[in-house]
Amino acid sequence: MRGPLLSWDGRLSAALVRAVPDAVTEALSDLGNVPVALPVLLLAAGYAVRRGNRRGAAAAVVAMALVPVLVVPVKAWTARPGPLEPWAAGYFPSGHTATAFVAYAGAALLLRPYAGRVWPAAAALVLTGATAAGLVLRGFHWPLDVLASLLMCTPLLLAVRRSCRSTRRSSG
Repeated sequence: MRGPLLSWDGRLSAALVRAVPDAVTEALSDLGNVPVALPVLLLAAGYAVRRGNRRGAAAAVVAMALVPVLVVPVKAWTARPGPLEPWAAGYFPSGHTATAFVAYAGAALLLRPYAGRVWPAAAALVLTGATAAGLVLRGFHWPLDVLASLLMCTPLLLAVRRSCRSTRRSSG
């Protein structure tokens, strides 16, 4: 694989990998594990249901269910090797980043009417950013793997946002 983006991706990765101790970066990347991120979304969805936002909660849960539907076929199609494992394939896009983004941003969208706009969005940004940074710094993913996941999952979150907004309007 060659090209200007892949060359930039390789150089950036080489400069960043192992720049931070593995124990730190592995803990950060674990924020994108399903057993860590999914309960956050489910708790927010449960709270939203209790507050009358069934439509938004359903949209967020469906968005999370669609993450592997989007990510897995692209991984199989591209078969991109990892930064530290050139013999392995399936690194593009990052499933951990996609999971973190949809779980944490979805939770923020669900909590926004009750907790304000700032702190849920800031928490989602910090948790997703920490996951992405951990994955790149640890050498689990290339920077473009992470960016692709964010771009692929943005439409899912826009649908969640629209569902939350329409629920607020109809109940207000």
